[in-house]
Amino acid sequence: MSTPQLLDFQPPWAPALASRLASFLACVPPQWLPAPAREQESSKLHHVQGTRRGGAGRSGGGAGTGPAVQWEGRVWARMRAWGGAWRAWGPGPAERGSRPPGWVPPPQPPARLPLKRLPPGRRSRSRRPLPPRLPYLPGSSRLAWPPRSPRPGAMAAVYRPGLRLSWPGLSPWGWSSWRSIQTLRVLSGDLGQLPAGVRDFVERSAHLCQPEGIHICDGSESENTATLTLLEKQGLIRKLPKYDNCWLARTDPKDVARVESKTVIVTPSQRDTVPLPADGARGQLGNWMSPAEFQQAVDERFPGCMQGRTMYVLPFSMGPVGSPLSRIGVQLTDSAYVVASMRIMTRLGMPVLRALGDGNFVKCLHSVGQPLTGQGEQGSQWPCNPEKTLIGHVPDQREIVSFGSGYGGNSLLGKKCFALRIASRLARDEGWLAEHMLILGITNPMGKKRYVAAAFPSACGKTNLAMMRPALPGWKVECVGDDIAWMRFDSDGRLRAINPENGFFGVAPGTSATTNPNAMATIQSNTLFTNVAETSDGGVYWEGIDQPLPPGVTVISWLGKPWKPGDKEPCAHPNSRFCAPARQCPIMDPAWEAPEGVPIDAIIFGGRRPQGVPLVYEAFNWRHGVFVGSAMRSESTAAAEHKGKIIMHDPFAMRPFFGYNFGRYLEHWLSMEELKGARLPRIFHVNWFRRDEAGRFLWPGFGENARVLDWICRRLEGEDSAQETPIGLVPKEGALDLSGLGAVDTTQLFSLPKDFWEQEVRDIRSYLTEQVNQDLPKEVLAELEALEGRVRRM
Repeated sequence: MSTPQLLDFQPPWAPALASRLASFLACVPPQWLPAPAREQESSKLHHVQGTRRGGAGRSGGGAGTGPAVQWEGRVWARMRAWGGAWRAWGPGPAERGSRPPGWVPPPQPPARLPLKRLPPGRRSRSRRPLPPRLPYLPGSSRLAWPPRSPRPGAMAAVYRPGLRLSWPGLSPWGWSSWRSIQTLRVLSGDLGQLPAGVRDFVERSAHLCQPEGIHICDGSESENTATLTLLEKQGLIRKLPKYDNCWLARTDPKDVARVESKTVIVTPSQRDTVPLPADGARGQLGNWMSPAEFQQAVDERFPGCMQGRTMYVLPFSMGPVGSPLSRIGVQLTDSAYVVASMRIMTRLGMPVLRALGDGNFVKCLHSVGQPLTGQGEQGSQWPCNPEKTLIGHVPDQREIVSFGSGYGGNSLLGKKCFALRIASRLARDEGWLAEHMLILGITNPMGKKRYVAAAFPSACGKTNLAMMRPALPGWKVECVGDDIAWMRFDSDGRLRAINPENGFFGVAPGTSATTNPNAMATIQSNTLFTNVAETSDGGVYWEGIDQPLPPGVTVISWLGKPWKPGDKEPCAHPNSRFCAPARQCPIMDPAWEAPEGVPIDAIIFGGRRPQGVPLVYEAFNWRHGVFVGSAMRSESTAAAEHKGKIIMHDPFAMRPFFGYNFGRYLEHWLSMEELKGARLPRIFHVNWFRRDEAGRFLWPGFGENARVLDWICRRLEGEDSAQETPIGLVPKEGALDLSGLGAVDTTQLFSLPKDFWEQEVRDIRSYLTEQVNQDLPKEVLAELEALEGRVRRM
């Protein structure tokens, strides 16, 4: 670490910290200084040297200022001419004589506060109102310093505003303590080349988190190689020599999945985020946190959280760079694992900054929450802080804050945090849809191609369906995306979708050459595996991989312990993952990066339902389809921290990802029907997971699911191959192509037990009326009542 330096910092007209700050303070008359202030973390005010000068101000030659406090570009100073009363500098003509040389007026000056002029010698006892507190993340309100940007390798002298005044019962203009002004190394990149908003965000976050240095990522191959080498040196990943540039990471056993209970949305009103449940019911549609509580949580976690670590600056684009459907974010993180993963999952680097210019972007701040007190970035233990984990979203500010977790869903902030929670709010405000859906293109033997979006809960087969190898001869499936879809109606009324991601973050267990051969081909190179088992010949292993171990090859489990087939504990964590570039998938659709998106003809909902729900059915209309999505239920999976297998409500497969009130989300979907000229996709529901009484699956799934897509495509062509049931339109007998499949009990596969559906309707009503309560749209309630009537008449 270089020797700390002081900056020449005068009022904002020449903003550089005074190099002789100590001597200045020694010269300030004691009567100008208020009593010492009580101190807390994270100063919200920046204290600056006042000018002690006479001049032709309104008070004549005696007008000068004492110590000043800067807030939002204005300087508040005790004026000797007003007996020490505080005054804000403003741009009015009457004050020009009091402005120091070099003063530049702000572009939009704030209104001047009224001042009470006091006789000489009298001190004001009044307390002027405090400026509002700065928003949660650095960079939301701009104060641009340090004024000069250091070049690569240079030392950036940065003021760290470490201590904050305690406002209650304290003079608002008391002095807070100073923390040392410390130099930060710019390890790579050039702060001066960043757009002003990005640079401001980086500098303020550096003040808060106090990293050892700053690395601005360019997304190059050499940078990626250096990042992986660093992670290997730290003992956080291991190279897998059996494959080309593949690596294995093992996390802390407490940091293995999304932590829904510690994931919050921050809005002024709770009802903006979650519906108010009925009396006595516990809300299940998201977690709300007040701005004050969230600010306190940030203040308790982030000051100094990156000490001893590097702050990486990741400019990334969700969606093809330059697409009108894409959005840009900037993530700051102290995890090199996140850097390596984000380079796979997003478009990352300098082209994103050039596309951004001075535009808006989503601010993402992440820390593993484990500062290093020693020198250098040493240690092989997976860094995390499970006790203080918090993932917060501030939709009004377009900000994301993540602390304490290094797992993908909690730390790769472009994924669920941005692409679903923040984007769903953006979509509502701008008239589009951000959904937890795969996108695939399917072409029939006659060459007719359709695009389908499908919403399944995590670990329910999205990736397998998106990369499916059809069992039906002559059919072809091509992948656009396997997890998230951003959709908007174009000028012709077609719903067009893009995949905002650039890679696959798939669940490893159950993936094999039988279930998903295209995924297995994708992960043979340039892949980062997490929490899978490792074989002694340098490969990977997990439950369901369907690859016999060669003689003499042993297995080390995800916990780093020897493992052999037949052991009670699994060799791979149930939520273990592979992170691989999308371009490596052998069946990527030629239009997967088309900036205009692909046209969606059908939307499919689905989940894990072992009983009662048929293989496939079609909604009667758009409104009924919205109800079908709202009533989705699924067996819980390992993708979140839930234990055991229970049937959970998961509307639209979005329950953990809503960025705003679910009732208003339903209204937004219903409003699509009112768009002039909109060609609404047909809506279907599927269930690959129904079992018989012995617990065996009734449907083979995987490539055989092409038979269901075949029926859906024929329905889109207008074929009369469906019959009406109380829950929707199911295939007529013989309408499903089962040629060459073998024995399938279609009677049981499509049966609708009345007692099951009576209970299902009661559960749906209880859920919607208790959880959505007064925010439930009347159209959805009407569909529920209609279903109740149809089931009653079964």
